[in-house]
Amino acid sequence: MVDRQNRVGSKFGGGGVSSAQQSERERKDRLRELALETIDLAKDPYLMRNHLGTYECKLCLTLHTNEANYLSHTQGKKHQAGLARRAAMEAKIARQKGETDVMLPLRATTSLTSSQTKVKIGRPGYEVSKSRDPDTNARCLTFELHYPELDDARTRQPRHRFMSAYEQRVETPPDGNYQYLLIACEPYETVGFKIPNEKIDKGEGRFVTHWDVEAKVFTLTLHFLG
Repeated sequence: MVDRQNRVGSKFGGGGVSSAQQSERERKDRLRELALETIDLAKDPYLMRNHLGTYECKLCLTLHTNEANYLSHTQGKKHQAGLARRAAMEAKIARQKGETDVMLPLRATTSLTSSQTKVKIGRPGYEVSKSRDPDTNARCLTFELHYPELDDARTRQPRHRFMSAYEQRVETPPDGNYQYLLIACEPYETVGFKIPNEKIDKGEGRFVTHWDVEAKVFTLTLHFLG
């Protein structure tokens, strides 16, 4: 048992002064508890359990005795810096290839709501096609997402919204040249597409969504303003 009662600077009956090591340990415990509440380890691509029963971080090449210890590691500077480097590298590769339809896995950054704790089916199948308007030569993107296991297709329709580079937490540092199109339909996972941060034409027939109830296919077509 740690004797805090008789440390220099402590008052009798006051419980003593916590050392720097103890404060750091308590901070890690708090981070571990928060991570346990907000992170689904089953979806962590860097967690691997080896034949010895211990856990490995494939990103940092570190070993951990249990899940709680691994979760504490994921909140540390080393792991977070590794995530940032990997995101920057993937963004650079995407820019070099000229891609405008990069699919991004989204991870929770706040406490999960009751609807988010439901079992997810997984990501929907998707297709992205690029074209140009024959009259204006404006660039056009069409997103087609498939939800074959959706039970209540008549009452549950996919929803979409746009997110700025500064709202998202997947790629760091944020690149203001891009924005993100998010499409959600519970219990499937929300998916995001990285597209150029340019004005989108909201004129008649220029931004169209369609939900095919029978085929369970959601289609979204958008045009960029020239």
